[in-house]
Parts: sequence; C-alpha cells; structure tokens
Amino acid sequence: MRVTVVDYGAGNLKSVETALRFLSADFTVSADPGDVIRADKVIFPGVGEAAAAMATLKKTGLGEALALFHRGGRPLLGICLGSQIVLDRSEESDTACLGLVPGTARLFPKQPGFKVPHMGWNRVRPLRPHPLFAGVPESASFYFVHSYYPEPEAKEDRIAATDYVIPFTSALARDNLCAVQFHPEKSGRVGLRMLGNFLAMN
Repeated sequence: MRVTVVDYGAGNLKSVETALRFLSADFTVSADPGDVIRADKVIFPGVGEAAAAMATLKKTGLGEALALFHRGGRPLLGICLGSQIVLDRSEESDTACLGLVPGTARLFPKQPGFKVPHMGWNRVRPLRPHPLFAGVPESASFYFVHSYYPEPEAKEDRIAATDYVIPFTSALARDNLCAVQFHPEKSGRVGLRMLGNFLAMN
C-alpha cells in the first residue's frame, strides 16, 4: 500500500511523518504530482493561508493531481487547511479552491470571550457513524489551530461537529474523501487511532 503525504509548502509535515512512522505506515512525502496520482492513499495536510496554498497547487500541478486521484475513488484525507481547500471556495482572500466537495470555508464570527484563531483541545462530536471514527470515544477531544472552518453545503457530508463561538463542522466526508479541521497527528492516542482507521480504509 503506497501512502503519499502531499508536500505543497503549507503543512507541518514532521508531525504527520512522526505519527505515520509510529503506525508503521509505508509512506512517502512528495511534491511530485505523479506520486499523488500513483498512490493508493493520499494525506493532504496543511497550515497557513488558503490563497498561497492554492497558488502553489496550481503552479506545481498538485491541484490537478489531487482532483485526478479523487476521481479514481481511492481514500483521501485532508487535515486542517486541507479540510478547507477541498471545498469550492474560502472566505480567506475570497479564494477559489479545489471544488472536490460543495461548500465554503468560513471565518469564525467575532464574539466576546472567544479568541480567533481557535487554538487548543476541543471535543469532537460525531454526527453519524463513519469508519474514520471507529473505536474513537464519543467524548474524545482533538487539537485545533485555525481561524476558518469548513461548511459543506450538504448536511450528509458533515460527520462531526465542535462548539467554539458557534457549532461548526470539524469533520466531513463524501465518497472516498474525508477531511478533519483538527490535527489528529497532534492529538495523542485518539488521533493515532483515527489515522490508523484511515490507513485501514479501502
């Protein structure tokens, strides 16, 4: 099984690499679109700004490679910024994104008592059963660092929610694509379980 972690200059790749090594995964970190297209599974992480990330994806051909991989029906996992730019657009710099899932990445509204970016541990509430959450306690908390959150158009694409300022979608899934706003690779045992669940998907 070939797992490719996409390196597009917008990810904390060391944490992902460390988690995958702990799980004894056979993986490569690559900025080569061919490695993405040929992979059995792809992890699409990211931190940073949506417009800069999309510019890199377009320039390098990685955006087209991700779209081709997605159409092939193989498992794809987006993490943090990777959960936002799989959508149609982001409110961050009004950026057109990959359009793999209908929806928009939205900025948290301002509200007294809540700091943005949202940083720290928060509970993730599953909204419906999904293999990504197999064996993960319903009370589990995961680590977040973000100012924007994914808002899929279809309710059935929302598989988990978290409360911060407002209830927001913290995990989504559509066909072979899963994406999480939090960082499973920085979330201890429950995060490792989730990454292991992704690696086990067909």
